[in-house]
Amino acid sequence: MKLLNFCVNWLEKLNSLIISIGRSLAWMFVAAMVFTIVLQVFFRYVLNNALPWPEEVARALMIWMMALVAASAYREGSFVSIDMLQQYLPKALSRALKLLLLIVAMLVLYQLLVLGLEFFQRGFRTRAATFHLSRAWIYLAMPVCFGSMLLVNLELTLKELRAMCGYQTEVTEVTSTC
Repeated sequence: MKLLNFCVNWLEKLNSLIISIGRSLAWMFVAAMVFTIVLQVFFRYVLNNALPWPEEVARALMIWMMALVAASAYREGSFVSIDMLQQYLPKALSRALKLLLLIVAMLVLYQLLVLGLEFFQRGFRTRAATFHLSRAWIYLAMPVCFGSMLLVNLELTLKELRAMCGYQTEVTEVTSTC
């Protein structure tokens, strides 16, 4: 149980750091995206001379913003989910179902991470049409997103395992059955 607690605590700290950095960068990306869009509106409608690059830059910033906050949303349970069945099941069965779903999600996130890394590597072959940056740097958002979500999933899975073993965070004395 000590090893499990150590792993959970270590993952909590790592994920908190990653999420904090992601949130800080995400709001800057949103600000840059809004600035880029306002700049395009000004050039298009005031100067009657549209710039070629703002749409693609704004899209890349939006993709990165989403990638940086997805782990936070996953950790907080902010994604859409149907949990009605879990509420009607006995507690032990509900926990087992939740653990099973976390393991399935872990496998899916791992596969998405692998595919995201492959997509990133292929991105070096192409350039963004208007600002001539390798698309790989835009595509890097996918492995960042899925990698950080995979770490959060691992934390949630270990917490669920710990809870199944009888560990209660509210009690100072740990009573374990594992």
